[in-house]
Amino acid sequence: MTIRLAVPGDALALLEIYRQYIQTPITFEYELPTLEEFTRRISDALKQYPYLVLEDQGRLLGYTYAHPEREWKAYQWNAELSIYLAPAAAGKGYGRRLYQALLDLLSLQGVRTVYGVVTSPNPASEALQKSLGFRLIGVHKNTGYKAGQWRDVLWFEKSLAPYDADPQPVLPFCQLDQQQVDRVLAAYGHEDPPA
Repeated sequence: MTIRLAVPGDALALLEIYRQYIQTPITFEYELPTLEEFTRRISDALKQYPYLVLEDQGRLLGYTYAHPEREWKAYQWNAELSIYLAPAAAGKGYGRRLYQALLDLLSLQGVRTVYGVVTSPNPASEALQKSLGFRLIGVHKNTGYKAGQWRDVLWFEKSLAPYDADPQPVLPFCQLDQQQVDRVLAAYGHEDPPA
């Protein structure tokens, strides 16, 4: 079991994982993106943030990534997170490993606050957020219509670093020291999930 950086060539396998969520309220997307669009999303995300995959003997079982929480420069110290697992990986602690590796890499970049945005109800994702120290900061009531009903969205927040008076700009992911990145990925890419 390894955790590694995604590459555009992973798009087809990751799109198949995402496919299982399209008819559910877990994503508010109505239609499965094309392979070309999904490949572009991976490439675009990697310009600024980590995009990680969980791989077992060449088979991709899940992925997680960060993206801007808002577009204006004053929000650069925030990131919103997403995670999707194949059915074979659910409930085994792999999501926690992926998410923790992502959080550690974002910390190295200088991100201060991360957000998990969860359609309610989603007990597995809610439990993941809470287990990693996220706190519920708000509920957007009836904010999306999916799978035949109006859905609430829960906003979870976690601080990764102190809020100093003169923060350095967030370092693009591609500029992180590769040895630091490799250490983080190795720390969570071992066979047994951490306790």
